[in-house]
Amino acid sequence: MILAIDIGGTKTLVAVFDDNKKLVEQIKIPTSKDYSDFLTSLEATKDKLTTKRFFAGAIGTRGVVDRKKGMLIRDSMLGWQNKHESEDFKKIFNCNFTIENDANLAGLSEAHLLDGKYKKIYYITVSTGIGGIAIVDGKFDPNTVDQEPGKMIYPHGGKIKYWEDLASGKALVEKYGKKASEINDPKIWEEYCEYLAIGIINISAITTSECLIIGGGVGSHLDKFKHILEKKMDEYTPKVISKPVIIKAKRPEEAVIYGCLELALQKI
Repeated sequence: MILAIDIGGTKTLVAVFDDNKKLVEQIKIPTSKDYSDFLTSLEATKDKLTTKRFFAGAIGTRGVVDRKKGMLIRDSMLGWQNKHESEDFKKIFNCNFTIENDANLAGLSEAHLLDGKYKKIYYITVSTGIGGIAIVDGKFDPNTVDQEPGKMIYPHGGKIKYWEDLASGKALVEKYGKKASEINDPKIWEEYCEYLAIGIINISAITTSECLIIGGGVGSHLDKFKHILEKKMDEYTPKVISKPVIIKAKRPEEAVIYGCLELALQKI
């Protein structure tokens, strides 16, 4: 059995997969801001699981991680600092753990759903901010695991802005007073896609990806604006740059735990 643990800002999902990659059980618990209290809750969760023996585990977490030491270095929302999650979780569940940023794991999961159709894939999550990761031949491109594409800078209105200041879900709400789920006005999507397209083109110029998957809260509504986005990309993409195929994330709600599964299997 493989154990996948997705630690979010407010809740944590503990999931168990069998040898055929089938999800067999899962439990949600609150994510306490107090790390010691969180470990206590995790210990109680272990007792509730039907499965007691695991071959390996993986942790998806917010924030900046140290993969070699198996620890979370920092996270602004949780307030956890220098926590040895891999070591602490091993004491509870008696198996080795690998730790990774949750957005990266979501990208790994979504890339594997394409069954090798594309060699080079880039995944972006468009929600409060914008994150991204390159997946090559079904594995993380090590040069991109700590990328922050949302921090690309642009001159706008006489000021220097980050890409996510213009194209994130937060930016949508701040400018139009509506979430992506509430927007049906094509004029709004036209303005928004102007900024989203430019960032994607810049990513494509650097990564030369064949396919770009869009996830996150805004990405889940890609059907509303995909045709506008592709029109903008056709208009702005230089001829020397190959325009990637744009795909909507298939299972945004479960992407992280399935990414944990794929990563754990790669580490066995």
